[in-house]
Amino acid sequence: MGTAANLPWIVAAGGFLLAFVFGAVANRTNFCTMGAVSDIVNMGHWGRMRMWLLAIAVAIVGTNLLAATGQIDLAKSFYTRPNVTWLSYILGGFLFGVGMTLGSGCGSKTLVRMGGGNLKSVIVFVFLGIAAYMTLKGLFAVWRISWIDPVATDLGRGQDLPTLASALTGASLKAMQLAVAGIVAVALIAFVVKDREFRESFDHWLGGIAIGLVIVGGWYLTGHVGYAENPQTLEDTYFGTNSRTIESLSFVAPVGYTLELLMLWSDKSLAITFGIAATAGIVCGSLAYALWSRTFRWEGFVNAEDTANHIIGGTLMGFGGVTALGCTIGQGLSGFSTLAVGSILTFFAIVAGAALTMKWQYDRMLREA
Repeated sequence: MGTAANLPWIVAAGGFLLAFVFGAVANRTNFCTMGAVSDIVNMGHWGRMRMWLLAIAVAIVGTNLLAATGQIDLAKSFYTRPNVTWLSYILGGFLFGVGMTLGSGCGSKTLVRMGGGNLKSVIVFVFLGIAAYMTLKGLFAVWRISWIDPVATDLGRGQDLPTLASALTGASLKAMQLAVAGIVAVALIAFVVKDREFRESFDHWLGGIAIGLVIVGGWYLTGHVGYAENPQTLEDTYFGTNSRTIESLSFVAPVGYTLELLMLWSDKSLAITFGIAATAGIVCGSLAYALWSRTFRWEGFVNAEDTANHIIGGTLMGFGGVTALGCTIGQGLSGFSTLAVGSILTFFAIVAGAALTMKWQYDRMLREA
């Protein structure tokens, strides 16, 4: 009874510590998915994209090893559900990519920048959180549920590649988890390490490996440590998560839940969850590194247009991230680590949205020059 009662707090505390590491490492290494796309589009430089891909490879290997050895059950994750809401993934991911470009970074980068003293990111945080909550339960949710989510394909089984490969070949799911994860991870790592500049960069290795391991840690924490029998219902329960199931790091819906908790703190039905604690953890980790490295500095808006871009960007990220079931971290790392079709689709939609927005910004700059 006592252990189960403490599990929500253990999961939340673990989420804070994992995100603290994420925030410190991301600040140190300048891990930024929007920046990774920008480097390619504007300079043809793949360094930060390779760091993101290395994090994905590490997360895939660790997550699927946990699943294959029975430590966690990825079939309980909402990423792997049979219903492939492909319009939600494509539209939500694309809008998120547009939003993160206008807002100078994705959800995680917004939190990292907040820890570094960026006041613009505070505005993005607020509008992202409001839009996320509106898309979860408010006005935007009506549009999402009525018009977007119903456009889907039901596969009749989990949408992750190991499950699909197992059904196609007749091989065991455990074997396919190891085989498919190994093939995808090896391909990603081969692409990453062929670049000499990347191989010689300590920060790139640190960012890719550490952040990938943080994602694995999130799955283990919520899916193994936080999984136990509920003494009230006598059913096995995932404690300490907003989704009431296994999850890892994501920074869109949790930002909305964070704002809800701050505004309704005295509501005893609300509690600090894994996602909320991780939201605070990434800010604190970034702040700690910024103070230690003496890089903390206040930064504000340049003009009204800069303000408007960040407000619009935060709003698009909130709506797009919830619609797509995740952001560059939620889908691009946590979801991708399950090898879910929807997560991979969202990954490419986010990159496309960001790249096209950057092209539009560049063309506009040339016209105004």
